[in-house]
Amino acid sequence: MSKALSRISRRRALEGAAAGFVALGLLLWWLLPLGEEPPSGTITFSTGTRAGVYQEYGELLRNELAKDMPQLKVRLLTSDGSQENVKRVATGQADFTIAAADAVDTFKIGDKPVTDRLRGVARLYDDYVQLVVPPDSDIRSVADLKGKRVAIGLPDSGVRLIATRVLEAAGIDPEKDITPRSDGIDTGPKRLGHELDAFFWSSGVPTDGLEKIAETSAFRFVPIDAGLVAKVHAQGDAAHFYRATNMPESAYPTVQNGDTVPTIAVSNLLITRKDMDPRLTEWLTRTVIKSRDGIGAHVHSAQLVDLRTAIYTDPLTLHEGAQRYYRSVKP
Repeated sequence: MSKALSRISRRRALEGAAAGFVALGLLLWWLLPLGEEPPSGTITFSTGTRAGVYQEYGELLRNELAKDMPQLKVRLLTSDGSQENVKRVATGQADFTIAAADAVDTFKIGDKPVTDRLRGVARLYDDYVQLVVPPDSDIRSVADLKGKRVAIGLPDSGVRLIATRVLEAAGIDPEKDITPRSDGIDTGPKRLGHELDAFFWSSGVPTDGLEKIAETSAFRFVPIDAGLVAKVHAQGDAAHFYRATNMPESAYPTVQNGDTVPTIAVSNLLITRKDMDPRLTEWLTRTVIKSRDGIGAHVHSAQLVDLRTAIYTDPLTLHEGAQRYYRSVKP
């Protein structure tokens, strides 16, 4: 080979190597901010009931955060659900949590809303309201729940909030017209058919607690049609966060047999407080977005986390640290 060709080959090799380093650098920039020491310390993350999606998501996110911030300790706290989660973050008992948008908008300390002290990190995925009955039940609509034993969720859960609104929209007084029970997804499915005639659940789908029951027992979903959703909307206030939709047929295939289920959906938000460290929040936001596929392999609803919609955290404004991250990846 001539010296000229040799020089050309070396130059092309160097150019190729340089291009490779640039590509690697961009990849590392997406995964972790270059030149920064990862945040350390301890944060508390409030999740949900043990058989619910919030808890599973929290466990998986903690594993992902350990990869990016090995010196950050993440303490998980189980909870009743959205209402308790909002209260914990607002009062400093927790630093981050997941909560449904209606619960965030509804919660007040005294007579004051907490949206001035809370901030959004990301819109995650939608919860679907699931009204479950035995397969041979005579309950075909929400109105048929009158006189029945109905689990409406734990006292501080988002389920309790939305179930109450749905019942009232159907003309049912949750205190007088049914026998209300405070079961969640951890106990409701086991009591269905002998201690309960129906139970409400609201979460991303599928929920592990219902999936396991579907493997060994039969149940049926009661539809919540668009007409009833319109009546819920007429209640005003936080009800505007609900939307009529269909639970996909793939949620519980052995139960739905290829059919969708008319129901209500509400967005879930990852939230924190206004005073949370911006740098830590920026790193956490980055991990949430980039771990979507990894977490989504185990929590199906997490696959819906999307960079384009994550910024819409109404009724909360974005935290300063989350804003930094979204700006850094904006095309």
